[in-house]
Amino acid sequence: MNNRFREELEEKSQLEDIEVKVKKREPEKDSFFSKFFNEDLVTKETATEMMPFLIFIALLCMLYIANSHMAVKNIRDIDKLSKEVKELSWEYKSLKADLMFKSKLTEVAKKVDTLGIKELTEPPRKIVISNNEH
Repeated sequence: MNNRFREELEEKSQLEDIEVKVKKREPEKDSFFSKFFNEDLVTKETATEMMPFLIFIALLCMLYIANSHMAVKNIRDIDKLSKEVKELSWEYKSLKADLMFKSKLTEVAKKVDTLGIKELTEPPRKIVISNNEH
């Protein structure tokens, strides 16, 4: 029985130690949050004094958000314009190829033949004017 009684005493002393440890973990009454909320750290006067700073911070946040929206819009515009430039360059290249094809001698001769103009068969002649004739 002696051993059982000692074991019970030891268990009780251990429980008391645990209770003491638990009590030590409780927040102190002088902690930051308790002072902040209970002792009126933020009064009407301090809130009024902080108001211009808070408005300034809010303005900076709005400017930051607006700047990010403008950046996204600019990126979209750049992508749109780059696609348009690619399309226009493809159109330019295809029109240039068509023009090169249509400006060949045989193609020009076919178009002009409907007007009754024929291709030269003999070489061009040089007209020479002497100074005495004028």
